Amino acid sequence: MNIQLKPEHEKFIQAQIASGRFSNSEEVVNVAFQLLEKLNVEYQQWIEETRLKIDVAMAEIERGEGLDGETVVMNILERFQKARESQQ
Repeated sequence: MNIQLKPEHEKFIQAQIASGRFSNSEEVVNVAFQLLEKLNVEYQQWIEETRLKIDVAMAEIERGEGLDGETVVMNILERFQKARESQQ
């Protein structure tokens, strides 16, 4: 496979080699792909965890355990007010 890099990417790779951290461009590209793979795995894990949290929240709402938005906002405002009063 032959890939054309943008000039700024070529400069970045050359800077990495010049820093002494890498011996050649293949090492830089390999690390880049390893990081991309790790990012993709972590993103998939985040998606799965978020879906589980949504499922739990939906079940809570179906059981009547949820709070409406107005109640949540009022609770937050009350906490801010109490925090201000305690600082004075």
